[in-house]
Amino acid sequence: MHNTIAERFVAAYQAITEIPQPNGAIVQLIAVSKTKPVNMLQQAYQAGARHFGENYVQELVEKAQTMAAQTDICWHFIGPIQSNKTRDIARYASVVHSVDRLKIAERLSAQRPAELPPLQVLLQVNISDEASKSGIVPTEVMALAEAITVLPNLQLRGLMAIPSPAVNGDNSSAFAAMAALSAQLQQRWPAADQLSMGMSDDWQQAIRFGATMVRLGTAIFGAREKT
Repeated sequence: MHNTIAERFVAAYQAITEIPQPNGAIVQLIAVSKTKPVNMLQQAYQAGARHFGENYVQELVEKAQTMAAQTDICWHFIGPIQSNKTRDIARYASVVHSVDRLKIAERLSAQRPAELPPLQVLLQVNISDEASKSGIVPTEVMALAEAITVLPNLQLRGLMAIPSPAVNGDNSSAFAAMAALSAQLQQRWPAADQLSMGMSDDWQQAIRFGATMVRLGTAIFGAREKT
């Protein structure tokens, strides 16, 4: 039983390395610290975590500012994006997983500080066609990708999905669909090779279907606080 954040992070990282990944890609573990205090992030950082994911802009800003001395941290924004929050995301995030509208992409590009490298973006796909979820439908992926590739301060890196809750731990159909969509995207833009899918309850299966980023919150930090 792994009782500390450090133990859970190390165990998850080790487990990831033991799962065969299609094409031998390296899988990035993103520690999702939504609602968790900075001291918990510090514990994960000390255990080796360098990629942290935030769902809320205010938390992203506060944590990035508080941990600014740790210059090797890569901040991932993974939540829904409101137009009035793009400036802070463009400033503090290195990777944005949840781009689903050209307007949002244009604002992120325009507001990315000139001294920072291009913002890496993933297109969020509503692969399970849920009314409650953000994201574009699969047939819209290529057109949005085309529009984003011409924006000067963004770099298209791939796709993200949050499938509907797994039935008996099985999300294979959604993961397979995302893998096929990712392959299609890479045929046109080879650098868009990232596939962000898999969370604390289904990440092992996601990796087997080609996920290159898994977003683990509860598995590392424990159950979320109610908001």
